[in-house]
Amino acid sequence: MINKIVASAEDAVKDIPSGATLAVGGFGLCGIPENLIAALLKTGVKDLTCFSNNAGVDDFGLGLLLANKQIRKMISSYVGENAEFERQYLSGELEVELTPQGTLAERMRAGGAGIRAFYTPTGAGTEIAKGKLTKVFDGTECILEMGIVTDFSLVKASKGDRLGNLVYEKTARNFNPNVATCGRITIAEVEEIVEVGSLSPEDIHTPGIYVDRLVLGLKYEKRIEKIVTRKD
Repeated sequence: MINKIVASAEDAVKDIPSGATLAVGGFGLCGIPENLIAALLKTGVKDLTCFSNNAGVDDFGLGLLLANKQIRKMISSYVGENAEFERQYLSGELEVELTPQGTLAERMRAGGAGIRAFYTPTGAGTEIAKGKLTKVFDGTECILEMGIVTDFSLVKASKGDRLGNLVYEKTARNFNPNVATCGRITIAEVEEIVEVGSLSPEDIHTPGIYVDRLVLGLKYEKRIEKIVTRKD
């Protein structure tokens, strides 16, 4: 019987070695695999290369791994909410590769689909294009972007079954589906584990074929990245 459920987040990440490449789901602080990140923090592995939309904030999300000097390089599209990220980058402690958001999502999707590379007009003629092959299609200059395939992927879903089928909740269905496909080993944490067959096939966002390990998240902190208030 196929059963991808593991006992704990610690068990799920214990074989991630120093120097590994990771794709991590989430958008801002929404849909991040916070239990898996916390477990990875405890292992103390170093020199990680992380592909993620952002690096969390100073005391939450991937920001925890940054503060503990566990990340060597970040490939991201938005990094503006993390002061420690800025400090490490400006001091030369952290390598950074900025990638347009749509390009990053497509690079992950392409890697998961077995597409080695693709051409896009996004970033042509800018700093993003430096060192990349270019080609003109129908009069539009495009740059060649490589598909992303990582050693491990960490994702967060609302529900999952023992086969690894996943359903994401609303905005948490952001980078997670693409991240889930591009890891050689994909580890998913879920808020609820349900019986096989209880998820309607048309409601499944990530089929279990992409998921190798499933863990029930024990605690979630509903953080708000930025609060803006006004007087009426």
